[in-house]
Amino acid sequence: MTNRTCEQCGGPMPVMARAHAITCSPNCRKARSRKRRSIPAELTARPRWVRRTSRKVPLTTGGDAASSTDPSTWSSYREAAASEVGAGLGFVLDGDGIVVLDLDHCLVDGELLPWAQRVLDAADRTWVEVSASGDGLHVWGRGRLEHGRRITVGGGSVELYGDGRYIAVTGRTFGGTPQRLGDLQHVIDSLL
Repeated sequence: MTNRTCEQCGGPMPVMARAHAITCSPNCRKARSRKRRSIPAELTARPRWVRRTSRKVPLTTGGDAASSTDPSTWSSYREAAASEVGAGLGFVLDGDGIVVLDLDHCLVDGELLPWAQRVLDAADRTWVEVSASGDGLHVWGRGRLEHGRRITVGGGSVELYGDGRYIAVTGRTFGGTPQRLGDLQHVIDSLL
């Protein structure tokens, strides 16, 4: 077994740390999430940001419950990133054409499963980030999607969201994907 180190402080990981954990403590996790991330400007320019708990419950920057359907509970990216509430950031999808394909459990030991590779190949030239769990991906882009759905693809699970949801944002870009949102309509159409 290799000795793993914390991606924030470089110290040793706890013996009982989960396999996908990348930080050694809650303090390092928070410090790492506050570092400037590479989030596309198309997202940071919209005032649809919330904070979130480690269990992905949305919060306002002041620590109250936030809602994916109540704009009065959302903030600018700058306000949300500066807040120390919770464990990280989230972005609210409000039906304006920004969509997310959430690929669950598609990374095993850092390797992409074949079914997920096919989705990423189809979604060429758009921003992809590693999910908060460390074993999934969020494919961000533009498209039309009337209702969220969960679809089985090649043995894996893809959730499609465009409205009335919020997505936990890590800013951990996957691979060499660009820092912009590409057109995902052809991918959505092929999945539905």
